Amino acid sequence: MAVVQHLQHVVESQQFSRQLLDELMTRASEMEREPHRAAGRLQGRVMAALFYEPSTRTRLSFEAAMLRLGGRTMGTDNAHEFSSAAKGESLEDTIRIVNGYADVIVLRHDEEGAARRAAAVSQVPVINAGDGRGQHPTQGLLDVYTIRAELGRIDGVKIAMVGDLANGRTVRSLAYLLSKYRDVQVWFVAPPQVAMRQDIKDHLDQRGVRWSETEDLESVLATVDVVYMTRIQKERFSDLAGYEALKGVYRVDAQTLRKLQANSIVMHPLPRLDEIATEVDTDPRAAYFRQARNGLFIRMALLDMVLS
Repeated sequence: MAVVQHLQHVVESQQFSRQLLDELMTRASEMEREPHRAAGRLQGRVMAALFYEPSTRTRLSFEAAMLRLGGRTMGTDNAHEFSSAAKGESLEDTIRIVNGYADVIVLRHDEEGAARRAAAVSQVPVINAGDGRGQHPTQGLLDVYTIRAELGRIDGVKIAMVGDLANGRTVRSLAYLLSKYRDVQVWFVAPPQVAMRQDIKDHLDQRGVRWSETEDLESVLATVDVVYMTRIQKERFSDLAGYEALKGVYRVDAQTLRKLQANSIVMHPLPRLDEIATEVDTDPRAAYFRQARNGLFIRMALLDMVLS
């Protein structure tokens, strides 16, 4: 299938059309099915990973994706301390410098809007690997890919997004992507203190996507195809008391699974704390570890697409 839209920077989920999503999913499926065919496609190319926030899955899956494509990687963890940012260098200047060393930059930053700032001054593709409370588009892409792989469809999916929705960049990115599909229905399950922000609700309204809000997870379990759990993000709270009041508010365990449909799935962007009991891990509906692995194939496809 030919690329139907040029991709340079990957900053936000809104930039993906349905056609481009279909192309990306097809390419990722091919790489999952026959990874040897992708070997060497990016030989001689260099990826720079600039991570100003901690990461396990995103950082390693991007590096693994680049290596499997024949490219090379370099970068820094905790870039606030172990880069010239510690000396006061601006993000824009850092990006200009790294442009001279790399063919693509994967950026994770603690400030919302950082990826857009980086893309504005970069001559090489910038991929947003999470910017504060903003977005995490590649996580959203692997989530859509996972839903398709697990359920065989995305159109018509019914999904409950659960937990810290105000601070959760993963659910924000996923909501934007799901709005590209037909007959999707979304339940936002959260306490009022961390409810989904209004901009996402307005976007879904504009796209004709049905959504509703509830604090009661049990009330939607028998209806939804996907339970998308998120942790309450301690690092996003300015006061510890606010975090402690919400910690552990939702939990999926064996009792929860008994109320869930047999063909539904449980997803989580990880890391988890106590919002999914370990007893759930062996249930075939527990898709979160398969979801994490899917990040490799989506990021292989995405790197291939921006560097082709």
